[in-house]
Amino acid sequence: MSTQGQQKFGSDVEAVKALSSCYHNLMDEIGKVIIGQKHVVKGVLLSIFCDGHSLLVGVPGLAKTLLVKTISDVLDLDFKRIQFTPDLMPSDITGSEILGDDRSFKFIKGPLFTNILLADEINRTPPKTQAALLESMQERSVTIGGDMHKLPLPFFVLATQNPIEQEGTYPLPEAQLDRFMFNITLGYPSFEEEVNVVRSTTTDQKVELNKIVSGEEIRYFQQLIRRIPIADNVLEYAVKLSAKTRPNTEYSTAEVNNYLSWGAGPRASQYLVLGAKAHAAISGKFSPDIEDVKAVAPLILRHRIVKNYKAEAEGLSIEKIIQNLL
Repeated sequence: MSTQGQQKFGSDVEAVKALSSCYHNLMDEIGKVIIGQKHVVKGVLLSIFCDGHSLLVGVPGLAKTLLVKTISDVLDLDFKRIQFTPDLMPSDITGSEILGDDRSFKFIKGPLFTNILLADEINRTPPKTQAALLESMQERSVTIGGDMHKLPLPFFVLATQNPIEQEGTYPLPEAQLDRFMFNITLGYPSFEEEVNVVRSTTTDQKVELNKIVSGEEIRYFQQLIRRIPIADNVLEYAVKLSAKTRPNTEYSTAEVNNYLSWGAGPRASQYLVLGAKAHAAISGKFSPDIEDVKAVAPLILRHRIVKNYKAEAEGLSIEKIIQNLL
């Protein structure tokens, strides 16, 4: 525990209350700009408090970029956006070494060196560039010319994907998708929400956002979530839930055996426990229960299980399979 965090929040119980209050203040502040999409904002904030990365999947025009920019504003963090294109090279995002006036090489940092990185349309860039980003997500560092350069902390990647128009794209392999803690889907707004969106975005009214939490406080909350205790039965439920998704294993169901070709790995179990702890904390609870695991399970499992041809032919969705498992 950082000494400064201990002085500010006191005990872990008080710190959990502070985290819950901080979360609700963030939701209110972000709600000044982002109308609706509360489940999306909640998912992104949960992944940030867990020190994880998120994949945002939605059609164009659903304010994915505005959402990430707004979150970075209220978190008082540095924000950069990279538009991924087929000709983007790894050095374009990580940075490169150039020969200086004194005949020595100098490292020029790329846009990756930030706190919140929006990787826009990550599936539009070749695997080599995707791999460079995904390596930095895992290691929180970049290696150039044999030298390791640490990324600033906290560091989050929020990547977007467009589920339509798949021509000319490079889909992320399952092993790389696994590095994202959450897969968050964005849907169209309701009629009333869309009316409010159009009303607020077609005037010259400016919204002033307040800074709610600092990077140092986020780092403290991330450590706090790892210290939150979890009962054995809840932890075992999370691990068993992951195990149930693996076809033809001890815990798999008949539906899983029939319709899935691949299940979630141990990283899913880890994220289920971390996500449940964070979900409990933002609700003001000091220990998660099974309902907290269930609340985060779809976000964690939907990009980690793979349907087979039979499921495709019968129109069975991943969401339906997850709901049946829960």
